[in-house]
Amino acid sequence: MKKIKPVPNRHKPQGLTVIYEDLDIIVIDKSSGLLTVEANYERENTAQNILTNYIRRGSSSSTKQLYVVHRLDRDTSGVLVFAKSEQAWQSLKRQWGTVKKKYLTVVHGILTEKSGTITSYLSENEDYEVSSVNDPEKGKLAITSYKVIRESKGFSLLEIDLLTGKKNQIRVHLFEKGHPIVNDDKYSNIRKTAGSRLALHSQFLTFDHPHSGKRLTFEAKPPACFDNYFPAR
Repeated sequence: MKKIKPVPNRHKPQGLTVIYEDLDIIVIDKSSGLLTVEANYERENTAQNILTNYIRRGSSSSTKQLYVVHRLDRDTSGVLVFAKSEQAWQSLKRQWGTVKKKYLTVVHGILTEKSGTITSYLSENEDYEVSSVNDPEKGKLAITSYKVIRESKGFSLLEIDLLTGKKNQIRVHLFEKGHPIVNDDKYSNIRKTAGSRLALHSQFLTFDHPHSGKRLTFEAKPPACFDNYFPAR
């Protein structure tokens, strides 16, 4: 894996942190509130657009492209990887079912079962809301493994193994279990705290490098605000 040359400060991307970059991939720590890709209501301020401008180094004639491997919800922070060539993209997509994805999340309440696996079929309605359905033919299989790693009065910190990667999967599964993610304004019946972000973070991503085949793990440190729900004793 050949790393690229250092980038001048004037060309470094703003609004996100580059964790790793070489000729095949770029891995970032995406901030909460930043879209992965463009939407009808936002085309410029997205991770893909910011990084495309970054790899082009300000050259209007550059044709370099970034390829979207996976996505994080707008309000979810953490590890996100893009491919820098179609060959690298194809390699990552082929192995994506075996990629290890670990998240941290703060949820409301104290879970009776301190670890477990949530399995259901998820379907999206015309209002872009996702929910579990009983008919396998009407939904996509989603499997979420969780473990409680910290508790306080009214809150639990969970480590999540995302065994499948469906839209809004973690948020829906925890909401339907009766423990919605803190500050989830879409899948929660508990009022969001003004000015506070969704308490969901992509902490680790492990995959085989698309060129060398070497097994790599990338980490984005948990947001400091998560500690606010678990005051020191």
